[in-house]
Amino acid sequence: MTTLLLVRHGLTRLTGPVLAGWTPELSLDERGQAQARALAARLATVPLDAIVSSPLDRCLETAEVVATAARAAGTAVPAKLDIDERFGEVHYGDWTGRPLAELAKDPLWPVVQAHPSAVRFPGEEGETLAGAQHRAVTAVREWNERLGPDATYLVCSHGDIIKAVVADALGLHLDQFQRIHADPASLTVLSYTSLRPFVVRLNDTGGDVTALLPKPGSDGAGAGDRDDGGDGAGGTGRDSDAAVGGGA
Repeated sequence: MTTLLLVRHGLTRLTGPVLAGWTPELSLDERGQAQARALAARLATVPLDAIVSSPLDRCLETAEVVATAARAAGTAVPAKLDIDERFGEVHYGDWTGRPLAELAKDPLWPVVQAHPSAVRFPGEEGETLAGAQHRAVTAVREWNERLGPDATYLVCSHGDIIKAVVADALGLHLDQFQRIHADPASLTVLSYTSLRPFVVRLNDTGGDVTALLPKPGSDGAGAGDRDDGGDGAGGTGRDSDAAVGGGA
């Protein structure tokens, strides 16, 4: 069973009013830094076989805070972060950097909310949500294969990407991914087995993580061994810098 810890980056100065997307050099603000430290303290004793990040600064900063806290606690974590562009934010094209209140008046907005699988964001750099889900889910499965069935690893990404991965794990059509939420600095845990994925936690911002620690006599980090044979844009405006649901 491969255990994936999906972490959304902490808050930035654009989180909430603006669709940040791939805005460069966008760092965590003071609130986001505090969120990252709190998350890092919770995860400090969880051994990780890899720490993987979106290439965007806000994710790299969040992931590095988590890694630093684990090393300070003497927990086994990699010496460096891995960067995987496939976990980068959705390419929102011409929507990037625009206020959400303005985007909500765009004719594309209701399609994003009700039928996201049909959406391609405008402009030369615009991506389909289906394409974003495909790249992220493919990345997860490749990392699962690379690290093996006993691995526990962390991916720091963006709300819409996390939602898309969770939708895939739940077997939901992409048009249902607006029902999922990922707050800033939240933790979502997925376990992948030979038969199916399990959603172990969703949008956890303060729960106990001791269940993720290796069990005595076990070679792997847990998230709860399964004994039942059980082997990816919501525009809520709630701490969100994404058009499609808690992303960016």
